[in-house]
Amino acid sequence: MKTLLTSFGEYIETASSQPLAANVLHAARRALLDWQGALIAGSNSDVAQKLIAAYQPEFGFGNCAVAGTDLKTTPRAAAFLNGSIAHIAEFDDIYRNGAYHPACPTISAAWVCATQQGLTLDALLKAIVIGYEVSTRIAEVIQPSHYKYFHTTGTVGVFGAAAACSSLLGLNAEQSMNALATAGTFASGLQQAFRSDSMTKPLHAGHAAEVGLNAAYCALAGMTGTPDILEGDAGFGAAMSQNPRWGEVLNGLGEVFNITQMTFKNHGCCGHTFPAIDGAQYLTRLHQIDTSAVKKIEILVYQASADVCAYRHPQTPFEAKFSLTHTVACGMILGAVREKAFAQEQLGNDKIQQLEDKISYQVDPAITSFFPKVRSAKVRIEMNSGQVFEHHQQTRHGDPDDPLTDAELNEKFQELSTTRVGEIAVRELSALIWQGENNLVANLSSYWRLQA
Repeated sequence: MKTLLTSFGEYIETASSQPLAANVLHAARRALLDWQGALIAGSNSDVAQKLIAAYQPEFGFGNCAVAGTDLKTTPRAAAFLNGSIAHIAEFDDIYRNGAYHPACPTISAAWVCATQQGLTLDALLKAIVIGYEVSTRIAEVIQPSHYKYFHTTGTVGVFGAAAACSSLLGLNAEQSMNALATAGTFASGLQQAFRSDSMTKPLHAGHAAEVGLNAAYCALAGMTGTPDILEGDAGFGAAMSQNPRWGEVLNGLGEVFNITQMTFKNHGCCGHTFPAIDGAQYLTRLHQIDTSAVKKIEILVYQASADVCAYRHPQTPFEAKFSLTHTVACGMILGAVREKAFAQEQLGNDKIQQLEDKISYQVDPAITSFFPKVRSAKVRIEMNSGQVFEHHQQTRHGDPDDPLTDAELNEKFQELSTTRVGEIAVRELSALIWQGENNLVANLSSYWRLQA
């Protein structure tokens, strides 16, 4: 019996031997550059340092680099660590229709696999596309119910990582199917992990990267998996979704490329805050609003925004990144919601907190009904003078219908990376990602070294 994973396995084998169209290749380069920025941004964080300390026994074995250290480790350990580190700073990409961050699990696993196999950038870029195409389709058809309890990046990320690594290892269709099937049974990641200030959320991405890589290695060695792990009566869909639309999962596979429809974050926080931030910033710029003269701000949001981003007057950077009120206030006062917005001095900033106290939000059923394919918010700002300004932010800047330009993406990469690895490394690494093909992936890791 032909299963969904059988079809995905056939796609992986076929796509691995076909050239990428120019627009698809360019989209893969954008994804890789954005992942590099998110990885480097997280590499000197407190969470990254704790992870690296925890993995000290793993260093000194293998040839795979880990961001934030000059030491080398095994592929599996590197996949876990880089996958986790890339998700720490909350700057990684999003497949909007699937409520899913594909880069941190998929590229982190593919990077170490390519390193271990001695492969070049062109092979990596193709593998990234394959991993994105398999996993984004699975992510889309299990929503919106999946996102009620599960963190899609942890659950679906295992398929992205397994598919990408299957391509890099040269697995055939049956082996690739087995890799995906094995990965699927280890899918995990609970939403509760980011309903409180803990360090667990990034580990979901790292776990998914390690699981996918491991599953591909196991398939190469002859291990078999359960072919109907997706659609089976006790499988992934039955356990983690209500009425998954499996009839749509193969739509456009190999012809329509979801990697060209990625969201790249313009703000360094939870994506569920973005429509409100963008809408408030739009009104602030348009009407040259003096925030000290604001009487109140009312925002209508979709349900996930209220569920996930409920912190008020956050006490830690983690809480701030999941605070709708803090991020909106920062966007209006600072003009941008990048790393500065989550520095300790901003968490106790009286001006930000005073504006935050004037912000209220509630869930709008109509806006919620379009989630996850549409992320919008309605913003109403009332001034002390009695003037009222209103705006319906229909999408997020960075979404595929309002994408970041290549220049904006490059600027974001430079902002996140220069203070950590230096101007020369940033310039050379970005040039290689935009233009390189035959460069060994292993050599590119040298640009991750933190400045003293």
